Amino acid sequence: MAQRLKTIYQETIVPKLTTEFGYANIHQVPKVIKVTVNRGLGEASQNAKALESSQAELAKITGQKPVVTRAKKAIAGFKIRQGMPVGVMVTLRADRMYAFLDRLINLALPRIRDFRGISPNSFDGRGNYSLGIREQLIFPEIEYDAIDQIRGMDVSIITTAKTDEEGRALLKAMGMPFRNQ
Repeated sequence: MAQRLKTIYQETIVPKLTTEFGYANIHQVPKVIKVTVNRGLGEASQNAKALESSQAELAKITGQKPVVTRAKKAIAGFKIRQGMPVGVMVTLRADRMYAFLDRLINLALPRIRDFRGISPNSFDGRGNYSLGIREQLIFPEIEYDAIDQIRGMDVSIITTAKTDEEGRALLKAMGMPFRNQ
């Protein structure tokens, strides 16, 4: 399944973007470098089970074991000490990245309730896109009965695009369902 999106990129998207933006070299064409999936867990410091279940869910969704992120500073108001677990994250590259993007674009996003497309304005100014997902149930790998609580996650798609316009054109060509403004 990873090969599908990769071959589409190489055979159709690269020539399309080359003519659209007038690139002189094939290496100027923007490409996706990595995808990071992050989940912050405020209750992880008190509830170790929440951390374990989040790790298992992200591993099932992405196909790679997540890393536990820890607090860099102590924050007394949140009852967090330095080094306490505060979330989990996964960085996907190469084939796993293409497989995850393919599943996200074609399977997960259309399963969101009342889905009208994702915001085309969530670019950071350098061609990278960030997207927040409210519930993990949109992924077909997650069974409704197996989860203990509905939790969201953040997905960041990092590209080599220089501008937001190039990044938007790349993701749109990959099939990302942007909302019409």
